[in-house]
Amino acid sequence: MRLLPRDEKFFELFCDHAEVLNRASSLLVSGLKAGYQGMNNICSEMEELERQGDEMIHQIFEKLRATFITPIDPEDIQTLATALDDVLDSIEDVTFRVGAYRLDPIPADAVLLGEMIDGCCRALRQALWSLRDHKPVIEHCIEVNRLENEADQVERSLVRDLFANQTDAIALIKYKEIYELLEATTDRSEDVADILQNVAVKNS
Repeated sequence: MRLLPRDEKFFELFCDHAEVLNRASSLLVSGLKAGYQGMNNICSEMEELERQGDEMIHQIFEKLRATFITPIDPEDIQTLATALDDVLDSIEDVTFRVGAYRLDPIPADAVLLGEMIDGCCRALRQALWSLRDHKPVIEHCIEVNRLENEADQVERSLVRDLFANQTDAIALIKYKEIYELLEATTDRSEDVADILQNVAVKNS
């Protein structure tokens, strides 16, 4: 029996952030599919989503400082908030760099990696909903791990092919970095999934 109530608002804030994250990952895919100009067209919207995400993270930390009893360990709230912010920052960074590097054309494999990021973000949203509703999160976290493994294999194959076939050194550097940034975004997503699994185990 609890003598003091726990503030459950943190779960809602995490779920709200997941919605912003999903809008960003979907926007990334649409931009990649639309090519270089399409990516330029989404930059301002992506920056706004990143700003919204930052504001939500600030709300979480402000609430953490003011809350006596939290639904999960304060350290886990802090770690999860930071990890979610890293995913959104990484998506925004990819968007910026594609435009800054004038990556034209955008290869189909870059779109494929973007779709894997989107899949990771959708699975994280489901996992956060499940955490809020006190349901199992493992299935959604496994999906993130699967997508990260696939993205890693795709990125390695792309880099191998670049060094085998690309004779323009500047183009090689640009494409290599974008592929690595896209794959790194799935790594950041896997970090969130790992945290969620640990939180679920500790609070089961």
